[in-house]
Amino acid sequence: MPQPMPQSRPGAARASMPWLIILAGASIAMLTFGPRSAMGFFQLPMLADTGWDRSTFGLAMAIQNLAWGLGQPLFGALADKYGTGRVLTFSGLLYAAGLFLMSTAHSVPVLHLSGGIMIGLAVGAGSFGTILSAFARNVTPEQRSLAFGIGTAAGSAGMFLFAPLSQALISTYGWSDSLVVMGFMMLAIPVLALPLRGNAKSGTQSRSEIDQTVGQALREAFGHQSYLLLTSGFFVCGFQVAFITAHFPAYLGDIGIDARYAVIAMAAIGFFNIIGSFSAGIIGQHYSKPYFLAYIYLARSVAVTAFLILPQTPLSVIVFAVVMGLLWLSTVPPTNALVAIMFGTRHLGLLGGIVFLSHQVGSFLGVWMGGFLYDRFGSYDPVWWLGVALGIFAAIVHWPIQEKPVGRPMPAAQPAE
Repeated sequence: MPQPMPQSRPGAARASMPWLIILAGASIAMLTFGPRSAMGFFQLPMLADTGWDRSTFGLAMAIQNLAWGLGQPLFGALADKYGTGRVLTFSGLLYAAGLFLMSTAHSVPVLHLSGGIMIGLAVGAGSFGTILSAFARNVTPEQRSLAFGIGTAAGSAGMFLFAPLSQALISTYGWSDSLVVMGFMMLAIPVLALPLRGNAKSGTQSRSEIDQTVGQALREAFGHQSYLLLTSGFFVCGFQVAFITAHFPAYLGDIGIDARYAVIAMAAIGFFNIIGSFSAGIIGQHYSKPYFLAYIYLARSVAVTAFLILPQTPLSVIVFAVVMGLLWLSTVPPTNALVAIMFGTRHLGLLGGIVFLSHQVGSFLGVWMGGFLYDRFGSYDPVWWLGVALGIFAAIVHWPIQEKPVGRPMPAAQPAE
């Protein structure tokens, strides 16, 4: 079991939560995470209409994940300096434009631009890194893990809601018009962003932070062993979940499972993801976050192994979806909380974004390799087993992470007048 954390000082956690900021940010997380998590449902109808192969669609989704990752540190730094609300407003407008353009994608370059670059950058501007940084500045350190769990659970709720919604829209209106409908939904994000105004120098917690330049923060982070281990481990999370998001519906069709179970499975992952993410936020307040993360990655490898070697039936698909849902985004609250513990909130958007960039490099490879190796070998099995091995690797690298602030020299004492 994870080791319990030291008790916080009496009364510290009784400060009221800034619920307007939390609820607005959670709603944005739900919207930004929803459509991109449902992209797997668009694969087969889009390919049937355009004649593309799975590698083409897989590359577009891989570009999306890479653009998300590359954009995350940039937008995190911009939010730290110029304000979270402005970055989130840009996210909503770009997201809507990307979905509108993707609905007209009858050429590969348009698909890669819209579904890949534009949506990826929009999610990078409006996803967890930007939102959780705003949370961290406005809650006490004792409340951070719980606040991060709420925000992550909201993203999970987006997956739960958009899985059946996207399938229903596709069945009723076709894939193209469904993307248009979801594009209009993204226009709510600029309105929801209003309560999240403010940058890294605002909020209730940031005033006590040391004033570092971006260069100083980067040098400090990249010289810190625990930060580097955390970054390398989060790569695995991206590889595993992005592969399943993009390819699981098609995989179930390949093994003869009725298409409705793909919808049920993705919805189950989204629903139990809510429980897992919220629970992770609570657990992270009381137990060692590095050990907790190691157990999560190890449990994922066990779950995938059992799913592959046991008979694959509709029941086993649902059981697998439930287990993976509990483990899906449960890595996000403790990972972001560790970055805040190590370095504070002054450059949390930037430093958390770099950790997430590693996640998205993993996502790029998981999505792209899923399509590439399927077209090469006619099976997704090589990518499944690679994910198992990477889960074991992630469990190993999280074990030695130190859950404490980075050592900083004390400022020199000022001479007495």
